[in-house]
Amino acid sequence: MADVAVALRTLRQLAKAPIGKPTEHCSLCAEPIADRHDHLLEIESRQLDCVCRACALLFESGEKRKRVPSRCTFLAGFEMTDAQWDSLRVPVGMAFFSVRSLTGQAAAVYPSPVGPTESLLSLDTWSEIVESNPALEHMRTDVEALLVNRMRGRKDYYLVSIDECYRLVGVVRKYWRGLAGGPNVWEQVELFFEELHQRAGEDPHA
Repeated sequence: MADVAVALRTLRQLAKAPIGKPTEHCSLCAEPIADRHDHLLEIESRQLDCVCRACALLFESGEKRKRVPSRCTFLAGFEMTDAQWDSLRVPVGMAFFSVRSLTGQAAAVYPSPVGPTESLLSLDTWSEIVESNPALEHMRTDVEALLVNRMRGRKDYYLVSIDECYRLVGVVRKYWRGLAGGPNVWEQVELFFEELHQRAGEDPHA
């Protein structure tokens, strides 16, 4: 239940605010912050906090909190076989993968109607994926992730900041209806990935 509560707090914090005057405040110093702002990740709880730039810089590489960098890179030529994907048993065609600094383990997380759903990967599975894709060696622990989109026949892979992944989780949770989600949620997911693809460039390490 604690993990669900943390996830719900994170999703509420990442909900988009209307463009205009600041409607949120820094979680640390209470200064007003604009719609586009920095995030800090609490490493142990996995909670994301909205912060001002000054507070973000204080935790650039903290022990308990880490600043979430701005990263959105399309990984051209990424290699993941259908068998590898099937072995993950993700019930939807998208997931994100990050490495936890506290344990050294990789975790696979996929969006669901109730928030992020997580399963830990075996070390062999993750090592196999990294070996085939050297770009992942440059992924920062905790605050960056491999985001996979295999919806509707696509096979797109991105190296992104962890807050982008939770923004996707928020889209699914907000628009999901009924047992299968309904057409609106998948339209919104496609719009999310279209926007992401427009922002992303090719990774020089790919």
